[in-house]
Amino acid sequence: MAKTKGKISVRGLMSGNFMSREGFLDQLPFILYLTFLGIVYITNHFNAEKVLRETQKLEKELHEMRAESITRTSILMDNSKQSKVAERVKERNLGLEEATTPPQQIIVDR
Repeated sequence: MAKTKGKISVRGLMSGNFMSREGFLDQLPFILYLTFLGIVYITNHFNAEKVLRETQKLEKELHEMRAESITRTSILMDNSKQSKVAERVKERNLGLEEATTPPQQIIVDR
């Protein structure tokens, strides 16, 4: 079999003979550039997936915190009703009584 310039056979690929040709050495910088771009692409892909997982984790945490905040606000609003406060004061025997007369404004003339 006669070897023709520019063609690479499977046997030549497996044996490594194609690397000794002048054409391969001329194209080596381009091949290294493509290899570098491939590595950058793979690294970028992994970093993007990592950021996406982190974003999803933080969104889930935010959703849970919002639900907890709403629950706590609801409980606080329920506990701060006048009837609940009066009930709790009565249970603890603090000696406080609910005012039956409305508050009056004191005006001081100077």
